[in-house]
Amino acid sequence: MKILTENARYALVELPSLRLMPADRLLLLSRIEAPLLFLCEESAAGDFRPEPWLKLAEGARAELIYSAYTDNGRPHPLIEVQGHPFRDDFDFGKLLLVRKSLVRRACATCSNAGLQWAALYHLKLCCCEFLYVNTPLYAASDNDLRKSGEKQFDYVNPAQREVQVEMEQVFTDFLRRENALVLPRHRIALPEAPVESLSQISSQAARSGRPLASVVIPVRNRAKTIADAVESALSQQAPFPYNVIVVDNHSTDGTTEILRTRAAVSPNLVHLIPSRTDLGIGGCWNEAVQHKDCGDYVVQLDSDDVYAGPDTLVRMVDAFRKRGAAMVIGSYQMTDFQLRPLPPGIIDHREWTDENGPNNALRINGLGAPRAFRREVLLEHPFPNVSYGEDYAAGLVLSEKYLLERVWEPVYCCRRWEGNSDAALSQEKINANNRYKDALRWQAFRRRQAQAQDSGK
Repeated sequence: MKILTENARYALVELPSLRLMPADRLLLLSRIEAPLLFLCEESAAGDFRPEPWLKLAEGARAELIYSAYTDNGRPHPLIEVQGHPFRDDFDFGKLLLVRKSLVRRACATCSNAGLQWAALYHLKLCCCEFLYVNTPLYAASDNDLRKSGEKQFDYVNPAQREVQVEMEQVFTDFLRRENALVLPRHRIALPEAPVESLSQISSQAARSGRPLASVVIPVRNRAKTIADAVESALSQQAPFPYNVIVVDNHSTDGTTEILRTRAAVSPNLVHLIPSRTDLGIGGCWNEAVQHKDCGDYVVQLDSDDVYAGPDTLVRMVDAFRKRGAAMVIGSYQMTDFQLRPLPPGIIDHREWTDENGPNNALRINGLGAPRAFRREVLLEHPFPNVSYGEDYAAGLVLSEKYLLERVWEPVYCCRRWEGNSDAALSQEKINANNRYKDALRWQAFRRRQAQAQDSGK
């Protein structure tokens, strides 16, 4: 940490990162005399012009001000904070203006003076009012040039495990202060028949003509991959009746013809083309769940992925029966198109704990895959009709009310190829995705506060 400028109005402080900082540096910041602190990364220090920022601080009550910037002459827009910056990787850019009063409050409320990484995250969570300026006020360089598809798994990288544990601790303390914690007593187990009666249930399902489980594959224009996905689902070996429901969202590239041909020789393949033309992935899921042939357990498979083996469906269904879970989340292996392993390897979301997972879920970007649900729960809590974050929205809601179960071994292969929709997103698309999930977090936060208040009456 370097103090580059200090006077009666402000101090300019250079930090190695505007995301990771130990608690002792936060304490040093609180001892600076100036009432306003500019915190910057090295790449932004050379373009610093304080006057526009100081003018904003005089006319606003915001405790933290941040702005868009230019990177190599191109605008780098950010997004506004919705309620609180729940994500520890919320992008505030390379330069912040914070009030000294905020720094002191963060020091006073920090429950762990030994924090090694999460002190600045704690400060941001302590902030009560933010101001975002959409006009670039400075220039800086982004040193992380990886594509979006590579960055998205940083929070499950085993090398970052200690950082993530500390971030979770700080975030849990924040939720406790805000009376927004989901406690174990808030969640209920659904009635579940004894495991030994599974064969009886399977027999009853077979006699009724309905499957016990359904694999759901929403698809639009995946002619290159849909046959692999369908074959993976149809080749599952299960002691109970199941089907595969493919919701074909009006494909135009030959996907429809591939599915029509396969369905003609596969009695347990349901090729469903919705009457609606405005459906996202979530809407396609709702079509499958509401279909008369949908099973009691509904298991996800993306149209360009495959199951890791013929026992995936059985393992997911068995997991429901351990203690009445409403949702089961598996683990997956990152692979290339030919199913050769790719970094970071197995994604198992070990950050999840049964006690605190629903709380930590508000901080991270996803809960894992494949996802499976009790149909009765999805009928009561349908997916939002969107094509990004629909699964995260469902996971947040269900984790507040019900038990979730995990399958820690990889049962799914997530294939990376040139057609992946999230492989290399533009900054505008990244911002739109983050904006949507941040809205889900803010809604969930308010729900959880109301739930905690009701349970305390």
